[in-house]
Amino acid sequence: MSSGEKSHPETNLRDPQYYFNRELSWLDFNYRVLHEALDARTPLLERLKFTAIFSSNLDEFFMIRVSTLKEQVEAGVAKLTPDGRTPQQQLEELEQRLRPMVAKQHNNFEQELRPQLAALGVKLLDYTDLNQEQSLYCQRYFEKQVFPILTPLGVDPGHPFPHISNLSFNVAVVVKNPKTEEECFARVKVPDILPRFIQLPQELTQCDRDKNVWMGVPLEQAIAHNLSALFPGLEILEYSFFRITRDADFPVQEDEADDLLLAIQQEIGKRYFKGFAVRLELQASASALVRDTLLRGLNITESDVYEVQGLMHLGDLMSLMALPLPEHKDAPWQPVVPPRLRAIGKLAREEGLENIDEGSDFFALIRRGDILVHHPYESFSDSVELFISQAAVDPNVLAIKMTLYRTSGDSPIIKALIAAAEARKQVAVLVELKARFDEENNIIWARKLEDAGVHIVYGLVGLKTHTKIFLVVRREGKDIRRYVHIGTGNYNSKTAKLYTDLGLMSSREELGADLSDLFNFLTGYSQQQTFRKLLVAPVNLRDRLMEMIDREIEHSKQGRSGKIIAKMNSLVDSQIIVALYKASQAGVQIDLVVRGICCLRPGLPEISENIRVISIIGRYLEHSRIFYFHNDGQEEIYLGSADWMPRNLDRRVEAITPVEEPNLVNKLKEILEIMLGDNRYAWELQADGTYIQRHPQTDETERGAQNTLMAMALKTKS
Repeated sequence: MSSGEKSHPETNLRDPQYYFNRELSWLDFNYRVLHEALDARTPLLERLKFTAIFSSNLDEFFMIRVSTLKEQVEAGVAKLTPDGRTPQQQLEELEQRLRPMVAKQHNNFEQELRPQLAALGVKLLDYTDLNQEQSLYCQRYFEKQVFPILTPLGVDPGHPFPHISNLSFNVAVVVKNPKTEEECFARVKVPDILPRFIQLPQELTQCDRDKNVWMGVPLEQAIAHNLSALFPGLEILEYSFFRITRDADFPVQEDEADDLLLAIQQEIGKRYFKGFAVRLELQASASALVRDTLLRGLNITESDVYEVQGLMHLGDLMSLMALPLPEHKDAPWQPVVPPRLRAIGKLAREEGLENIDEGSDFFALIRRGDILVHHPYESFSDSVELFISQAAVDPNVLAIKMTLYRTSGDSPIIKALIAAAEARKQVAVLVELKARFDEENNIIWARKLEDAGVHIVYGLVGLKTHTKIFLVVRREGKDIRRYVHIGTGNYNSKTAKLYTDLGLMSSREELGADLSDLFNFLTGYSQQQTFRKLLVAPVNLRDRLMEMIDREIEHSKQGRSGKIIAKMNSLVDSQIIVALYKASQAGVQIDLVVRGICCLRPGLPEISENIRVISIIGRYLEHSRIFYFHNDGQEEIYLGSADWMPRNLDRRVEAITPVEEPNLVNKLKEILEIMLGDNRYAWELQADGTYIQRHPQTDETERGAQNTLMAMALKTKS
């Protein structure tokens, strides 16, 4: 037996004790988000931002994951998860974990953040705290801006319980008819087309010796204190605020749909009105009458009720990030132009894309060698967008093909594609209509592109197209050359400033040929089963990952070093996890950087003692995927769009590309080492499922990976 191989008794590596629950692991991730709001080291307004993100994340979790579990319980699903839990057990454990977490969030805002904001002159007042002039202003605002929009809905034998839309914020009102002494329930929706907070004019904010930066009152309180205008002649007995979350995971019956676009359009509305209620957020002071009426009307149980002390719907706090308090935010970051692209960027701004000389353009730069871009440290607009824009106007470009999963509303990429089609280039775009919560936006852009003459494909039946790829076909003399961009993130200039992502631009012949085959697979009836370089799901990605893990195992068994480093959003796939456990047992050293869900249990003796897992939560959302295999010194490193989840490996179209130029391989290895060395934002996953945040040791300097990468990017400017 070689030195790298250990003797292990036969172990069932699919035993539930070796897996964490997916849903509970996600809650742990969202707690790490909340921790940034709790952490006094985080700038105050950034703490507000993380509070808002935590709330928005929970909304989606209830709409998709909790609703799915409830449907499984209703359908009597008995199948256990890999960690051995039933749907009902998961719901019960989620509730136990969630309640103290939500209470901590609200307590932190009311007891910590709100007073600290007030000390800075940012005062979110309760309506009862307003002085006479301020109260009069809010009353007039209500009468002119709010009252005309409101529609009170009563509940009685002649008025059935109203349908309350998903994520709607409401006032529950109990009124009494003084003539009949009858008490009735009514609901008033807080309009989401108005700002959540009524900002007082400057002349009404300087009401004490301190200079106030901003002063306002929640819109729902202005409504509540002017209810008599909505119910004249009735006595207002009480009011309470509440918010509804509904199932939003609508299944499109693709096989039965004659028109996928029409089918998705018809389903979008169901997300807001048809889904069953999965959560009721209710003001803690609500009476039994209000509570019972809502429970009956929404057909929910006490376990679905989450009481709120203080301000409700904290996701709206994101609007306060616009306050002019730069010293209480992260220092602004301006992405740098990648060094190799600076000349082309300058020419593009000064001369216009059409006038860039041959030899100094994107195509010439890419021919000299692959280009790796890292967002948001390096500029998306001066790299990816500029590449697409130049391809659109270049007279030698014959065809452009790309996938769009999520894009921004004012995207220069959309404009470039339209310009290319109008210039009579062949332009084909796969717009994924099934990108959850972006369906409507994608339909709008798909139609606009189609109207301009772009060939539009709406995704594949049974598969979601999640890959991020762009292909340019260009005539160069008597030859045809293909240029590609393969990335980890969406073609979206807004998220490119908030998410960390990587992209490879190349003119390698094999990558170009692979993308041509992949686009034929996406747009036609191709049954492509082999690719030259690309790892493509659901074709060959899973098998190649397993082969590369097995290869590390063999190296280790032969006494050579085995090493895997992988960075991704989520690790769920049990087949991959079993392979990693086997690799650990063989002595392979495995480091995983998993931002969110991780179902693998590290650090178990004889099972996963050679596996380490960290999660990094910082100012940017870690979104890039990098996969490194040591391969006995013949290193292989990949980047692309896929996480290690069943949906990514089996039910989505994904593309992973090898990175082969030595300098770019070294750059990716450096990024991974910086991530693994983080002692500020990194959390280490323990064998018992807890995460422990790293802190600098006494003799250590603080090393935040994202801060390090920003500093490195700035150095390239000098």
